[in-house]
Amino acid sequence: MQKMAEPLGLRDECGEGTLGAPALTGSCLADNRLNLDVYPDGCCRFLQLFEEQQGDVVQVEFLRLSSNDCLLDTTLGSLPHLKHLKSLVLKGGHARDEFGSYQHGSLTSLPTDFGNLRCLTHLDLSFNRLSILPSCILHLPSLRVLLVSHNSLVTLPEDFGCLSKLTFFSAMKNQLKDLPQSIGELSMLQDLDLSENALELLPEEVGNLHNCIELDLSGNRLLSIPDSLANLKSLRRLHLHSNLLVTVPASLASLPNLSRLDLQNNCLRAIPAEIQALPFVRVRGNPLGETEPSPQADKSSIRRLKRLFLASEEGSFTVTSEGCRVVLGCGIHFYFPPGAASDPLRIYFRSLTPDPQWVKLRHHDVLLSRVLELQPHGVQFQQEVQIWMPYISPQTPYQHEVVVRTFSGQSWSDLKTRVRRKRKSKKCVAHCCVLHFSWFLVVSRLVQNECKVPAEGTLLFSSVDPNIKVIFPPGVTKEPRSVKLQVLPVSAEEIQEITANAGCRASPLLYLSQDSMVDFLKPVRIQLPLPPGVTGLNLDRSRLHILHGDLEGQTWNDITSEVVLEFTHLYAVFEVTHFSWYWLWYTTKTYIGGIAKKVYERLRLYQVNFIALQRKRDPEQVLLQCVPKHKVDPVLKKLQDRYRGPEPSDMVEMFEGEQFFAAFERGISIDMDRPDCVDGRLSFIFYSHLKNMKEIYVTSPVDRKGQAVKGQVSFYRGAVPDSIPEDASRRRKGPDSLWLATLPIKLPQLKPRWDENPSPLNGFSFPPLNLGNAETGYLTQANLLSIARRVGADWQSIGLNLGLTYQQIERIGYNNREDLNKQILDMLFSWAQQNSEDPDCVSRLVTAMKESGRQDIADEIDAIIELGRQKYSESIRRVGLEQESSTEDSAIAMT
Repeated sequence: MQKMAEPLGLRDECGEGTLGAPALTGSCLADNRLNLDVYPDGCCRFLQLFEEQQGDVVQVEFLRLSSNDCLLDTTLGSLPHLKHLKSLVLKGGHARDEFGSYQHGSLTSLPTDFGNLRCLTHLDLSFNRLSILPSCILHLPSLRVLLVSHNSLVTLPEDFGCLSKLTFFSAMKNQLKDLPQSIGELSMLQDLDLSENALELLPEEVGNLHNCIELDLSGNRLLSIPDSLANLKSLRRLHLHSNLLVTVPASLASLPNLSRLDLQNNCLRAIPAEIQALPFVRVRGNPLGETEPSPQADKSSIRRLKRLFLASEEGSFTVTSEGCRVVLGCGIHFYFPPGAASDPLRIYFRSLTPDPQWVKLRHHDVLLSRVLELQPHGVQFQQEVQIWMPYISPQTPYQHEVVVRTFSGQSWSDLKTRVRRKRKSKKCVAHCCVLHFSWFLVVSRLVQNECKVPAEGTLLFSSVDPNIKVIFPPGVTKEPRSVKLQVLPVSAEEIQEITANAGCRASPLLYLSQDSMVDFLKPVRIQLPLPPGVTGLNLDRSRLHILHGDLEGQTWNDITSEVVLEFTHLYAVFEVTHFSWYWLWYTTKTYIGGIAKKVYERLRLYQVNFIALQRKRDPEQVLLQCVPKHKVDPVLKKLQDRYRGPEPSDMVEMFEGEQFFAAFERGISIDMDRPDCVDGRLSFIFYSHLKNMKEIYVTSPVDRKGQAVKGQVSFYRGAVPDSIPEDASRRRKGPDSLWLATLPIKLPQLKPRWDENPSPLNGFSFPPLNLGNAETGYLTQANLLSIARRVGADWQSIGLNLGLTYQQIERIGYNNREDLNKQILDMLFSWAQQNSEDPDCVSRLVTAMKESGRQDIADEIDAIIELGRQKYSESIRRVGLEQESSTEDSAIAMT
């Protein structure tokens, strides 16, 4: 995996990984940076800006462009004009081919006047097609960080050492065969990454890099290393693994600051005693070193196999009958033992985003990885192939175990899995063995205990709760069958919180399954612990219920009267002949099937938080994120330096793999040029522990100039998943049927126009209003403000009687949760603006006040209307229409 290094603070400034880009239709740039690499036409946008706002563009200090862009060559000619540029990223890898692999950019050279960028300190040209390093780079006097990894460099310039200020240089994954002697002149170099090249020799001058802290030479063809490396007194980490070294100098042991020396996967047959004595040296994979166990091969033979290191943009490799070890750029490892493939076989792989319509998780499962697809599907190997898959460490409230799950084309099944955590990186890895290729992913499931039940019977108990036992008597079956047991502990606090009943308690939830469709020949005895707080001394048998769960039918049935219950001081024992879910409840409720169903559904839902945060330095850039409940605090703490409020919304129950949308309303809108913006909404799919994060730019509508723009982002559920219970889906129809949460967004004060003079009141600015009609009298903006002062705490009932929805009322209350006056004003003027064209709106307002018990306000409105009628009569009298109007009134009265 490619290393990244930037000057102090530069990652935040450059927005590494940022998915947003400035609103290019505005009159100025977003501070001093341009992040245009997320757009397929980012270069076109840059050229447009350079032509229209050249004075602003030449002040830019941080610029990101995609080198997959077809207009890159034209854009390169303009870059030397950016004299203040400090950081420039021209990376490829933004496009993928049909197999999902990253495509290299089109950059092959740079313009000669590129060396005029005297302020440039950070240059990233990774994932391109450079075969030689452009000479103009050597004329950048301030350059401190240079990344040219994943290119096609064969050699470096002889005068490469003239980059005297360079502190970080990465040429990982190129084709370098040697290094110039001048590399020793890089006196300030601290980090040098030359891994995965074709180096066979190192110049003695490498020993002159006295400030070097980390040196990575792994994945090359080095037969030896120079003794001069012992001069690197500042060196802390030296990576020499996966070379052809047959010896190493003993003088490396004298390096005073060395804390990591990796010599794995070489040809070392003897290591100096001084180096062997180092506590941090790693020598596995050598003829004398430690190896990983394998059931198929001798321990020392595994590491002698050919090793293939594949970059993230590569999508295939070849396996021969000799076998090999393969390391993918994403961290996945394979071991193909000798003889696994009889003929040379081309293996294709890709990483897929889990699709909830395809990846059907079981109850209480948690997804921990993406889907790995290996082709050809179904290919049979002569010996088992080992796979190591990294995964996200699960953080579940119950005891879970990690397994690799594979897809047969019809259904998913679990493989025998071993897991381990790497000591240094603390990454988790799941290991399994397979005889054919398919799709694979890593999940966390309830801990599963299993056994084979012979004809003479056996005993199975839970490793999660040893008090749970299943006893199979002799003669229980004719043919041996496999039985599996899973347990879900449920705390008394959870039961009470969900049921709102302190008298409800339950034992752990037990799930039993078998690989046979035939019931047992004899009853099977099940022992469950009594619910918390219940013992044989205080037991009231009338309150104890055994429930049987039928998850296909989504029902929980009380089977207490159908079984014989036996009690000890701590346990309840009963007998069954078929397996499913079993639950022991202690409650005063006479019918508890519905309660158990409610509790079960809540236990398998994932509570999530929606967070909307604004960048402190660029408030128009908004981060939207959906995170599991337990990750809210760590995420907020991690982002607080770069982002500010608002606070996260209330907890929302959400199904694993469910789709939802984020939509902007009330004064702000999404930049419609976003490629993932559809009809003004951003689409998410929630999988627990996998981030759902979007960083976007919001733009202000033109009709709100001169006001403090306020807005909100609302989250809606998407389409109803097929797998959810019927009673849950019944309430949800259509893509926007259920509003989940709304968070306020406050954008900066806009510059007022010279011909506008807004008069905000209490932070609100309202357009002129004339409600009703001339004959009945108008209600003006000033009238509504007068009415609002008298509403008080009755504003919610008034709003409901005016026709506002409950969700709108909740939204208004949340957006103005610290100010009652703003809640009233927001409610009243929201209704007024929506009904300003309705001639009967005033009478509806009077009726709503009366229905809300506010006759006093209704009388005030009548008084305002009566005054309006009088003013109307006076106005028509002044223009000489009184007689005509009186005649018309008489005619109306006579009819």
